[in-house]
Amino acid sequence: QVQLVESGGGLVQPGGSLRLACAGSGFTFSSYTMSWYRQGPGKERELVASISNTGRTTNYADSAKGRFTISRDNGKNTLYLQMNSLEPEDTAVYYCKVVQLSGAYWGQGTQVTVSS
Repeated sequence: QVQLVESGGGLVQPGGSLRLACAGSGFTFSSYTMSWYRQGPGKERELVASISNTGRTTNYADSAKGRFTISRDNGKNTLYLQMNSLEPEDTAVYYCKVVQLSGAYWGQGTQVTVSS
């Protein structure tokens, strides 16, 4: 079955960096667009960035542009999100997502806390 497992979250000071990873299994990872979402305290879940199956096309939310970079390694079945210049407003649970004909699949999420 489809499984997505995020890792790499943690506590970081404002201005710091983190790299999140999402390991996919149970499906042909290289065939699907992948996305990162986040849900902050008291907020709705929102799209952060997406990447095409080949990695050639990426899209970012305005809040992520210039600071976050989405990438993937199809040989390792892994999706990444490099986050730089982190701000307290980036505090959230970060999720990876894949949409297939059978439905949308989410990971369990990884907590990112930006605080001094």
